[in-house]
Amino acid sequence: MDWIAILSGFGVGAIVGMTGVGGGSLMTPLLLSVFKLNPAVAIGTDLWFAAITKSAGSASHHLAGHVNWRITALLLAGSIPASAATIALMHTTGLTKGWASTLTFSLGIALLLTAVVVAYKQAWHAVGLRLERWIPDTRKTWLTVLCGLILGVLVSLSSIGAGAIGATLIMLIYPRLESHRVVGTDIAHAVPLTLVAGIGHATLGHVDWALLLWLLIGSVPGIWLGAQLTRKMPEKLVRALLCTALVTAGLKVIH
Repeated sequence: MDWIAILSGFGVGAIVGMTGVGGGSLMTPLLLSVFKLNPAVAIGTDLWFAAITKSAGSASHHLAGHVNWRITALLLAGSIPASAATIALMHTTGLTKGWASTLTFSLGIALLLTAVVVAYKQAWHAVGLRLERWIPDTRKTWLTVLCGLILGVLVSLSSIGAGAIGATLIMLIYPRLESHRVVGTDIAHAVPLTLVAGIGHATLGHVDWALLLWLLIGSVPGIWLGAQLTRKMPEKLVRALLCTALVTAGLKVIH
């Protein structure tokens, strides 16, 4: 029994339970620094971790009526082909040193973007309302597909982006959408995207299945505990700590 992996899954699960974000953005750097995995294997393992842990959340949001399936479908129309194309390109070129450095760099950039998104969480809604006058409904369809395409590439290259970044993009395009429906729609989109990208990485041999199992065992009680603590921990403190961790991890990965 790998207690370090179980405790790591528990810790990341607790943070996800408290903040709703941070799964991929904390798990992948953890897999790189603590478990010394190859960047590609760390990304592939995290994609499966995200797909499995978010499935239950997606189901509960669906049952509660918190998912806008039209927006989810538009995002998937861009993200699934983009993810498949990115994985196909990796298959064609092989995991060369150039690809390895691309994966590492994209991971660092995604971490820093997530930190910015989390830090200014309250501001994005106001930005979306200001942008609304410049984005007619006819353009929102194509913009949503385009955002899905960007997320598909980013998630396939770094395993990060389907959470905080995805939710922010939805909020910017659809600022009138209630916050719980933004979260539900984002999670509903994240599950098939991370699953497709995870399957792609698995075909390349980029998944540590044994480690994934221990991480999942730890994450279940961690998410439950985090959900209980979120009522007692000041949101600003939790967000500040999460941003600090994301920036530190992002800079370390890039360098």
